[in-house]
Amino acid sequence: VQLQASGGGLARAGGSLRLSCAASGRNFESYVMGWFRQAPGKNREFVAASSWSGGEKLYSHSVKGRFTISSDNAKSTVYLQMNSLKPEDTALYYCASIFGSCSASPMYYDYNYWGQGTLVTVSS
Repeated sequence: VQLQASGGGLARAGGSLRLSCAASGRNFESYVMGWFRQAPGKNREFVAASSWSGGEKLYSHSVKGRFTISSDNAKSTVYLQMNSLKPEDTALYYCASIFGSCSASPMYYDYNYWGQGTLVTVSS
């Protein structure tokens, strides 16, 4: 399984960015996809997760109502739409997946595949 994250960049506070995570290598109908982030000097933090069908979605309290996770099954791609960005959203964002699960999880140790990070910087 390979996960390729993209879409990071520089945004102003209040702005928007959309991250993409393209997946390849397996049948993704039995996967959970998640987004995590890590700011400099801080621990990795759960952001959002979704079953591949989209039937179950989880969000951290810090992004709920501002970020939306979605998927395009035809493209094997998961998106993270980030609106109303804040400087504290600045971090390296990672996409990850759990093979063979239909239950979204906020725990990083449940994820067995990880993509490279994409950097999001939000200026005040």
